[in-house]
Amino acid sequence: MHIHILGIAGTFMGGIAALARAAGHRVTGCDKNVYPPMSDQLQALGIELIQGYDPEQLKLNPDIVVVGNVMSRGNPLIEALLDSAIPYTSGPEWLARHVLQNRWVLAVAGTHGKTTTTSMLMWILEHAGCKPGFLVGGVPANFDATARLGEGMHFVVEADEYDTAFFDKRAKFVHYRPRTAILNNLEHDHADIYPDVASIQWQFHQLLRMVPRNGCVISNGGDANVEHTLKMGCWTPIERFSSEAGEDIEWHAKLPRRDADGSRFEVIYRGKSVGTVDWSLLGRHNVENAIAAIAAARHAGVAAGAAIDALNAFKGVRRRMEVRGVVNGITVYDDFAHHPTAVATTVEGLRRKVGKARIIAVLEPRSNTMKLGTHSAALAQALSAADRVWMYQGPEVKWDVSSSVMSLGARASVATSLETLIDSIRLEARSGDHVLIMSNGGFGGVHGKLLDAFRAPNAH
Repeated sequence: MHIHILGIAGTFMGGIAALARAAGHRVTGCDKNVYPPMSDQLQALGIELIQGYDPEQLKLNPDIVVVGNVMSRGNPLIEALLDSAIPYTSGPEWLARHVLQNRWVLAVAGTHGKTTTTSMLMWILEHAGCKPGFLVGGVPANFDATARLGEGMHFVVEADEYDTAFFDKRAKFVHYRPRTAILNNLEHDHADIYPDVASIQWQFHQLLRMVPRNGCVISNGGDANVEHTLKMGCWTPIERFSSEAGEDIEWHAKLPRRDADGSRFEVIYRGKSVGTVDWSLLGRHNVENAIAAIAAARHAGVAAGAAIDALNAFKGVRRRMEVRGVVNGITVYDDFAHHPTAVATTVEGLRRKVGKARIIAVLEPRSNTMKLGTHSAALAQALSAADRVWMYQGPEVKWDVSSSVMSLGARASVATSLETLIDSIRLEARSGDHVLIMSNGGFGGVHGKLLDAFRAPNAH
């Protein structure tokens, strides 16, 4: 079968392309910007790439077109597709019909931590010899791919609540019909399509309607929005987890002390210790991610002790507190955080690691929600644990970014060009500082440019 994919350069659609190619299909695709590393990955798989959305590409006459949610009505290629007789579907629907059928699907949903928790769960099953298939929206260090068919019965998928396609406004995850579902947390996000938390809860409720009675819902017992969603209706056994003990909490962590950085913790299941995680990751959020993954793996047949052994060898995910380099004693980190809650937990995790050392936090409001200014009032508090804050106001951000961090006073500054941002940080950073760069995009390659600036002869 010849499959043509529209919007192929995104992580999810690129993963669909890899799965289709592995299944023996001919795969072609297009996108507005097809560039490394995704272009290299796809071309290495023998996938023909087309720049742009010229309707002429339909003359390839594919058997089916898989439409990414980046595509919308009014796009010339979409209009030509609708006028044609070529069958089309969405990425999630294609995945459900051609990959997930007859598999034990483990879906990881939630506002934060999906990629990391999915990667943990993949690695636990891999470490246990299950040879799972997977599709994840990041680059896990324990694997050399973001998607694979796998040889075993299990398939782990990062279950995104963003909408499916221009013709299907349901959340992506409703297509997956998991047997094991993790509900990590739930907050207002994707403000471009969801007006409030209630509208997101309704989508999560649709997901819960599809988890069978012999399945399991692994639920964050400390998240009120998740609990409210469960009360809307759940017909599946629930196991709750938390970073702390509590009523109705089956799984929790025991940290050596309250201010511990999360690099070592004991896992408690129904009052009994099942082992100790001792790893390189930091932060209470990653403690919760780990417990959720351990609980989900246990439902899939992997003992908690074996899961803990796997996590002790877990190497993390790229762009999650990833050290990009150390120059003249200045450490530069790259992190995907873009929601105030994720920003706050990321800064807090670094603070617990570095103690009183100076943290320079750099944030690009780049997600659709951030560009709308939906969470602007929460940014100052989210960044408050940093010693110095730089905000980048790019051309697509129309609201006044400086107003969001005004309460931080002289600690916060705003740059409207990358050159100004890089030069300003170069002048003020000194040995022992930790520069934490947060964005859900490439941020103009600021990480490498900043490291180069620190190497310059006139750098401090």
